[in-house]
Amino acid sequence: MSKTNLFDLDGKIAFVSGASRGIGEAIAKLLAQQGAHVIVSSRKLEGCQAVADAIIAEGGKSTAIACHIGEMEQIQSVFAQIREQFGRLDILVNNAATNPQFCNVLDTDLSAFQKTVDVNIRGYYFMSIEGGKLMKESGGGSIINVASINGVTPGEFQGIYSVTKAAVISMTKVFAKECAQFGIRCNALLPGLTDTKFASALTKNDSILKIALQRIPLKRVADPSEMAGAVLYLASEASSYTTGISLNVDGGFLS
Repeated sequence: MSKTNLFDLDGKIAFVSGASRGIGEAIAKLLAQQGAHVIVSSRKLEGCQAVADAIIAEGGKSTAIACHIGEMEQIQSVFAQIREQFGRLDILVNNAATNPQFCNVLDTDLSAFQKTVDVNIRGYYFMSIEGGKLMKESGGGSIINVASINGVTPGEFQGIYSVTKAAVISMTKVFAKECAQFGIRCNALLPGLTDTKFASALTKNDSILKIALQRIPLKRVADPSEMAGAVLYLASEASSYTTGISLNVDGGFLS
């Protein structure tokens, strides 16, 4: 029996935002292991370069490009670079996100609200538009939006973050429906509680963590690497008839 090539990404160009650490780093490394040339991106080049260097050291192909997806000019610039350097894009993983405020919804700060919307909604939306245009030119591709279980069930004291993640789930369906004719699929990953710096306000607070674990049937926090396999499925031919879905990887939280 021969091995399946369903998860083979040889020759594919993949872009992962927020890839300097956490879930994004795990995704970038796995896509590279499967043969993709991975463009590692986040706000600061140094962190991206470290991940790209690690991928190359393991025999993979990677390029580091800085991009703050909350800045429209930077989105336009990064896609101009991708077009010039690679001429195509096959996989886009929108993973960079922000959650600057942890408070009761009535205490929401306007600047925190605006920042969260600019990155988590506007950023994903226009990254998908620019990525989609490139994919359309070469006959298709796969867009994966990292949303959150908070988009289905709001997290306490995470009001605007939860609202933006609900918007990402809706956005995923919009792009899935309107871009299918171009061979572009769009799906969302909904991570549960994951051991990252981003989630440290929850995972490093013992009393909050204890309550959270009571609601997770698997009774533990996820490792970032446990999110990467779901993204590989959505990025590869294994999911060729899958579009518009939200895939929960949450230890059973939403079940």
